[in-house]
Amino acid sequence: MTRSESTSTPSVTAPQTDGQPPRRGWRRWAMDTRPLGHPAYRRLWSSTIVTTVGSQLTAVAVPKQIYDITHSSAWVGYASLAGLLPLIVFALWGGAVADTVDRRKLLLVTNIGIAVTSLLFWAQAVTGLHSVVALMVLLGVQQAFFGLNSPARSASIARLVSAEELPAANALGSTVNQAGLVAGPLLAGALIPIIGLPELYLIDAIALCVTVWAVFQLPALPPLGMQSTHRAGIREVAAGFRYISGHKVLLLSFLVDIIAMVAGMPRALFPQLANQTYATYGEGLALGVLFAGIPVGTVVGGLLSGTFSRVRWHGWMVIGSVVGWGVAITGAGLSRNLWVTVAFLAAAGVADMVSMVFREAILLSAATDEMRGRMQGVFTVVVAGGPRLADVLHGTTGSAFGPQAAVAGGGALVVVMMLALAVAAPALRRYRI
Repeated sequence: MTRSESTSTPSVTAPQTDGQPPRRGWRRWAMDTRPLGHPAYRRLWSSTIVTTVGSQLTAVAVPKQIYDITHSSAWVGYASLAGLLPLIVFALWGGAVADTVDRRKLLLVTNIGIAVTSLLFWAQAVTGLHSVVALMVLLGVQQAFFGLNSPARSASIARLVSAEELPAANALGSTVNQAGLVAGPLLAGALIPIIGLPELYLIDAIALCVTVWAVFQLPALPPLGMQSTHRAGIREVAAGFRYISGHKVLLLSFLVDIIAMVAGMPRALFPQLANQTYATYGEGLALGVLFAGIPVGTVVGGLLSGTFSRVRWHGWMVIGSVVGWGVAITGAGLSRNLWVTVAFLAAAGVADMVSMVFREAILLSAATDEMRGRMQGVFTVVVAGGPRLADVLHGTTGSAFGPQAAVAGGGALVVVMMLALAVAAPALRRYRI
């Protein structure tokens, strides 16, 4: 697709499938790359490869710089909370905005805003400002831009690929994101002693230019059904919540994620586990592999996601994967061997990939296009807020009962709650495309 072709089209709807023959042999299991056959989606996905790693450089640089200034982990935690409120507010509002404007234009503005913020991060670091307040303000601004960007980006996918290809497209995107969670911090750790902290921000800003270029090449993505109002205010945000309450399967998809993440995400206990349970392996090694376990499993799940596009019972896939997540987390909590624990965490990562893919597919297929932005805004809040609540819950539980009991108990609670929800919610069990 050339630049002139993309701009001459006022809007696009989801492409049709190309009627390719079914894949056989090992290709049935390998990642389904058919969505990359759509030029617009391919550009957007390719840019993610670069920017995901770049964003992780900043994600490492900000807490490192704050700790260098304050020598306090508490301030690092405060900074994380400083970014959470803008993310929640602007993700909810950004979802409403994404439903009332051309999503391509919104992506351009917000990606440029994130890039400028990264440049400001670089400027304050290279000039030696040493201001925690400045860092927290910049972090809040960056998270606000991200909150506006994320719903529009996710909601656009359903316009760039066919409905049948949504699980495959979600698997491709999730795999890249999770690979960035592994590669980005490792790259940051290797680069800081060589080029210094400020340059990490600069690399992130340069990487974001790739995203801006990719979005610039997208076709126009205006609302398919023009609404009576072009505003995006509190009424529109409230309308999104009313829409969720009136569509049970959407409400259930959010509830499933809350159950899995709040009760079952044990990352807050990894430092304590590394220091107490697995100290004989070396605290640094134990901490690193514990944090890498789930993302590595998620990447593996993405690489073996070829069967996703052939599954029609999306509800059952969500139920099964969340139960699998809970079982794996329980196993991780019961194990006293580091490598067995990491294997359980990797298995949990595979289950998490399946859950992410099909929950996202439900959100994109069950909601109408004029509501997809708001659904993705709520999804962004749930995904960002759930693990933070889990940090508090697991941290306090681990202090009271020990880290292994807290991990195993959280995983078991996920299994019980998910099975209870599956019994009580036939709408989720019956959902298929």
